[in-house]
Amino acid sequence: MRVITISSSGYEEKIKSIHLRTSFINRPEADTVREIIKDIKNNGNRALLEYISKYEYPASLFSDIVVSSTEVDLAHARVDDEHLAILQKAINNVRTYHEKFLLKSWSAPVFQNSSYGMKATPIRRVGVYVPGGTAVYPSTVLMNVIPANVAGVKEIVLVTPSNKEGKINDMILAAAKELGVTEIYRMGGAQAIGALAFGTQDLDPVDLIVGPGNIYVTLAKKEVYGVVGIDKLAGPSDICVIADNLSNPKYIAADLLAQAEHDNLASAILITDSLEQARQVQKELEIQFSKLDRKEILKQVFENNSAIFVVPENDLETISRLTNLIAPEHLEIFHGNYKELVQKINNAGAIFLGEYSAEVLGDYGLGPNHVLPTGGTARFSSPLSAVDFMKTSSIINITKKDYHELGSDTAKFADLEGLPAHANAARIRL
Repeated sequence: MRVITISSSGYEEKIKSIHLRTSFINRPEADTVREIIKDIKNNGNRALLEYISKYEYPASLFSDIVVSSTEVDLAHARVDDEHLAILQKAINNVRTYHEKFLLKSWSAPVFQNSSYGMKATPIRRVGVYVPGGTAVYPSTVLMNVIPANVAGVKEIVLVTPSNKEGKINDMILAAAKELGVTEIYRMGGAQAIGALAFGTQDLDPVDLIVGPGNIYVTLAKKEVYGVVGIDKLAGPSDICVIADNLSNPKYIAADLLAQAEHDNLASAILITDSLEQARQVQKELEIQFSKLDRKEILKQVFENNSAIFVVPENDLETISRLTNLIAPEHLEIFHGNYKELVQKINNAGAIFLGEYSAEVLGDYGLGPNHVLPTGGTARFSSPLSAVDFMKTSSIINITKKDYHELGSDTAKFADLEGLPAHANAARIRL
């Protein structure tokens, strides 16, 4: 992992030398994704089953992809009590946290006898994509379904890839049962996103699609956006750790490695004002690396997408500006001045303060969501929450008594913009 020494300025170019951003523009996979989406839009079940059979498992009837309640019940029964207890504890934690995000309708008096306000409404039908196949991510079920439940979404559709035999991991189905999800389909990839967006002869389309996936899933979400809503375009995972000379290098190395193991496009960054700390972390990375699997992925991440930035001692301004420029998905602040730093840093998906606020706690059942803005998008977006599953309508209720002044001003504004029909609609009531 390379060490880059920077001063209080001119570090933007040094950041660009590290691969921290994954672009979804002009991707080579896009043509394939568009063809799949178009085919499913035009041909429904037939196309969907063909793509599932081609890329996933043999499926000749729509009923082949439906996960029955019996299958869910049997999967739930096979999960041991210890894992169910962990699952239920995590559900309670995540629900408690997300209940604090709810939007509420409101109304307020305005002028003499009128009012305006906002109506908050849950989205009607939501599709949740959960990565599957060889992977097991019951935590993704929790992080996507619970905020939807809290928001009051009535219809939740869960899709997840199965293995080659059409089997879905028991923990994923157990999590779905614990959360009351009853409409589940064994399908993944761009074909699943297309089916959720446009529907088929046997599947009603959804209004919003959430959940992470591979590049084909992400590009498919990008393709159908506008037909349906999406949560975000999820790129590779990334982490940034801020540390000083007193931070524990073992903890730093462990957390960098934890995020780096996701895939070879992940990114791991350390910002420290101690050159000795940088050297200690390098040594600790080597020690822990030797004991871990997924060595080829880790090697690529630390060679291509990662770095240790060494800044002047206690230069909090440079640390904060550098962090805001990176806009990390996960930010751990192990620096002694973390209270001051957190006030200066505005661009981060999830922030962990202190050495025992380990990032992995946020991955599972602590409460905050692990569906986070990646690839620097924390500059303008936020973690998934109950708010994402709600929409608002503005409400205006103007009485005749209050209309005269409002209507006159509105007509003059319309004249200013050269819209005579607008002006007429305002004046006709005067």
